[in-house]
Amino acid sequence: MNTETLYNEWKSLQPLREEDANRLRQKFMLEFNYNSNHLEGNTLTYGQTEALLLFGRVSTPAKMKDLEDMKASNVALKMMEEQAHSEYPLTESFIRQLHKTLMREDYVEYRQMPDGTVTHYTIHAGIYKTRPNSVLTPSGDWFEYASPEETPALMTELVNWYRQEETRGELSPIELATLFHFRYIRIHPFEDGNGRIARLLVNYILLRHDYPMIVVKTADKNIYLDILDQCDESTGKLPSDGAHAQLSDITPFVEFMEGCLERALLTCIRAAKGESIEEEDDFMKELRIRERQKRQEAASEQSQLRYHADEVWNVLELVFFPIAIELRKAIEQANAVFHFRSFMPGQISISKTDSKYGICCTTEVTDRNNTNERLQEFVSQAQSVWYECQAYDSQSPTPFPLTIEKDFYIRFFDDHYFVDGILNKNFAYGTYPTEKERQQIVSQFKEDILSKLK
Repeated sequence: MNTETLYNEWKSLQPLREEDANRLRQKFMLEFNYNSNHLEGNTLTYGQTEALLLFGRVSTPAKMKDLEDMKASNVALKMMEEQAHSEYPLTESFIRQLHKTLMREDYVEYRQMPDGTVTHYTIHAGIYKTRPNSVLTPSGDWFEYASPEETPALMTELVNWYRQEETRGELSPIELATLFHFRYIRIHPFEDGNGRIARLLVNYILLRHDYPMIVVKTADKNIYLDILDQCDESTGKLPSDGAHAQLSDITPFVEFMEGCLERALLTCIRAAKGESIEEEDDFMKELRIRERQKRQEAASEQSQLRYHADEVWNVLELVFFPIAIELRKAIEQANAVFHFRSFMPGQISISKTDSKYGICCTTEVTDRNNTNERLQEFVSQAQSVWYECQAYDSQSPTPFPLTIEKDFYIRFFDDHYFVDGILNKNFAYGTYPTEKERQQIVSQFKEDILSKLK
C-alpha cells in the first residue's frame, strides 16, 4: 500500500476524537524528541525523556546538557508547529530563530587534538557558521560542507527555491520535504544542530500540507546516514552540487523518508479507529519504564539501608577528597597570580535527606575515624557530595561572583555511585576512576577557571 492510498484513508477518518488526537500528539512529541536528539548523541533514555517532558523532572542521573537540550527541543517543536499552521511563508529569519531556540545560547566547545593539546571554539546560536565545518568519512577523507562565505547566499537560494516549488506543486509533500532536507544538510549552515533543524523543517513542510509528522528512528540511524552518504556520492561532493541536488539524485533517500511517512500514517489510522498505537518497541520501552519505577520505589522504601557507610568513606577517601584537594590547589594558584579580593578555596557539601551541611575542605575531614559524631552521621546518610567554589573580582566597582561551572559532584545509589563534573559516569562500589579520568576532571576545572578569567 503506497503513501497516497494511506493518506486518503487517513483523511477519510477525519475529524479525530479529541481523545485519539491527544494520544497521537503525546506519542509523536515523545518519539520525535527522543529519537531526533538520540541521533545526535543525547544520552537520555526513553523513560527519562518521558519523565522530563511530561512531568518536568527525572529521578535518575543525567547530564545537565542532555536535559536542557531535550527541553529546548520540545520548545522548538512547538514553535515549528505554530509556524506551520500560520499563514506566514518560510523565511531564513524563522530558521535562524528556530536554531536559537534549539541551541538556547552560545557555548564554548573544547576538543583535544591528536598531539594532546586542547583547542576550543564558540558555537553560535541563531547565527550562520563563522568557521568551516566538515566530517571525516569512513574512507578517511574529509567531506566539506558549504564555507561560511558561501552559506548566506545558498540559504537564501534554498528558501526561495522551496517557496517556488511549494507554489508550483509538482512535488509531493514528502518529496519536497526530503529534497529540502538533503539540500539543507549539504549546506550545513550552522556550527551545530543541523540534523535536528533539518528534521524539524521536514515536519514543518509536511504539516503545511496537512500530512502527519514523521520520526526518523534511532534504530534506523545507520541506514539513515548510509543513505545520505550514498546520495552524496551520486550528487557530487562539492557543496554547490549538494545544494542544487535534484530529486532523481536522491531516490534512495526519498524511499527511506516515504517509509517513515507510511509508518506515521499507519499509526494515525489506528488512532483514528480507536485502536492501540503502540509499536513493537513501545512495549519493551513500557516494560523498562515500569521496571525502573519498581526499583526506584523499592529503593525509596529502604532509603536508610541503601549502602554501608564504609562504602561511602571509601569513595570519599580514594576518589573525592584527593581530587577536591587538586581542585583547591588550582584555586590557590589562581588567587596567588591574580590577587582577587576573595577567591574562595572551595567548599565540600555532604547532603542527606532534606538537609545540606557545608564542611570545610581540611585534612581532618578525610579521616573516617574522626570523632566528630555529626560528621559520622552525615556520611552514614549521605546522598551526595560536591565541591564548589566562587571568585569575587576585586577590580570590579561592584564585586560579583564568578561561579566555576564544572563543579565536582558525586551522588550515591544502591549499588553504584555517579561521578559528575566532566566524567558523567557510573562506578560500582569497589571500583574507582582511572588516573586519566581523575586528571580529566582537574584539567577541565582549570580550563573553566581560565575561561572565567578571560
